Amino acid sequence: IRAIRLSSSLECGALSIGRRYAPVMPLSDAMITDRSRQLRDALEPVIGSVYFAPECHAEYMKLGFGPSPSMVGKTATPDGPAYFTSRGSAMGQVAGHVVAAAFGVFNPLAVVPSVAHGWSLTDAPTIAAARSRGAIAQLVRILGANPDGLASVTEALERAVAPLRPAGRPLFAGVLSQPVPSEPLGRMWFYGDLLREYRGDSHNAAWISAGLDPIEIGLLTELYIGVPLHSYIRTRAWTDDDVAAAIDRLTARGWLADGAFTPEGRAGREAIEVATDAQMRAAIEAIGDDIDSVNTTLRGWSKTVQKEGGYLGGGANDLAQAAIGR
Repeated sequence: IRAIRLSSSLECGALSIGRRYAPVMPLSDAMITDRSRQLRDALEPVIGSVYFAPECHAEYMKLGFGPSPSMVGKTATPDGPAYFTSRGSAMGQVAGHVVAAAFGVFNPLAVVPSVAHGWSLTDAPTIAAARSRGAIAQLVRILGANPDGLASVTEALERAVAPLRPAGRPLFAGVLSQPVPSEPLGRMWFYGDLLREYRGDSHNAAWISAGLDPIEIGLLTELYIGVPLHSYIRTRAWTDDDVAAAIDRLTARGWLADGAFTPEGRAGREAIEVATDAQMRAAIEAIGDDIDSVNTTLRGWSKTVQKEGGYLGGGANDLAQAAIGR
């Protein structure tokens, strides 16, 4: 397993990927939360651009998938079956129920037939390779093949991934099983994709442990990130009845009142994010004092990617507003 190979000298906190790093003093929980969220936000437009890349859409169309169904500003949204199949392909040619379980927040009634359709068109290795090619091609087009800071960011992200373990994290484990791209920019994207999926898997564990279901966490997250209630959740294919029932459950739990957070609900949602942040400790400590320079470089790349339409300029808010027709 690559995780073991990359971290063969992680005994006592020492890290080795071509060189040996001395253990550092543990960071406080507050510092882990702050650094984890900064890295999350800096990384997202660069790594998440795979889902909006015209190069990816073109690769999937060659396999028989539909084109991008819509534009949100300058950004092309993904075809549903292509999205579920391509991202899920990291885990192998698994059934749609497995993809729905790993993704966590989507309605299985949408995921299962989408994945079945995808496997009628292609196989997992083929679409996984198409996904990687398309993601890298877009980043090369927008950032160039060797943007400033690439080597140091790549080394830091590789270092961050080394101590992470795949137990209980299906999408991280799936990406871990894929070949590392040979292109320098591709290597950076690969390690970033690993970190993104690791945090996503960790977040699923956090909200499940808090006793929430996929619709409930989706609604709480809408309020948490400042988008209208029952907006972004529409992109997850839940019905109006599903959403109304979930609002009733959260209201009965004392987390919502009149469609807004109660103090208990806000604190509960924050606790889920803190629990997610805590699971990133090994990665954040492995990056160490390089975190500020890594984030600065990633933020610059992210702004460029968003400016060129490779990722939503307003992030989740853009999809939320599109979903409610504004």
